[in-house]
Amino acid sequence: MQRILISSTLVVSMALMSACASMSADECAVSDWRAIGYEDGARGYTADRLGQHRKACAKHGYAPDLDDYRSGRDEGLREFCQPSRGFSLGSGGGQYYGVCASDQEPYFLDAYRRGQHLYTLRSNVNSANSSIRSREAELERVRNQIRDTEAALISRETTTENRILLLADLKELSEEAGRLEAEIVDLIEERADHQHELANYEAVLADSGY
Repeated sequence: MQRILISSTLVVSMALMSACASMSADECAVSDWRAIGYEDGARGYTADRLGQHRKACAKHGYAPDLDDYRSGRDEGLREFCQPSRGFSLGSGGGQYYGVCASDQEPYFLDAYRRGQHLYTLRSNVNSANSSIRSREAELERVRNQIRDTEAALISRETTTENRILLLADLKELSEEAGRLEAEIVDLIEERADHQHELANYEAVLADSGY
């Protein structure tokens, strides 16, 4: 498979997949329904998209040209169902809605699933990073509490009764800090495993032309 090149136009199209289908009266009156169908197909929209256009235009007394729309959408789907688009959709965490024709779908799905796996591996690394940052912030908070508690312990204004309570608090805080430190170590090891797995898969993709 040739190395996949994704144009900025296609990337923008993918980002627009959640765009609203409502149309104004002027748009419904002068629309090139073949072009609209092509655009919807190239974005991977299902046939239900036509129903949204029909409903929007019916409010203004217009109806889509069904033949032109469907012809354009079929052409657009031929573009969308390229393996490069499948990989882009999968690696971006996008959802495929089964719109590709039988002669293109196997190749599209193969690339899509490769992209999905890449997305999962990247998400694993990002999740580990997020967990590490969260634990580190929590550890910093606990360490600040430990410093405040230690300062209160040596204060001349602290009574004996309060010192006993502070010592108990300090013990709990120290245990919590130890737990967080251990969790951070485990998470760092987990992240390293995820990073290794990601690097290996990226190498496999590169060898396959991705």
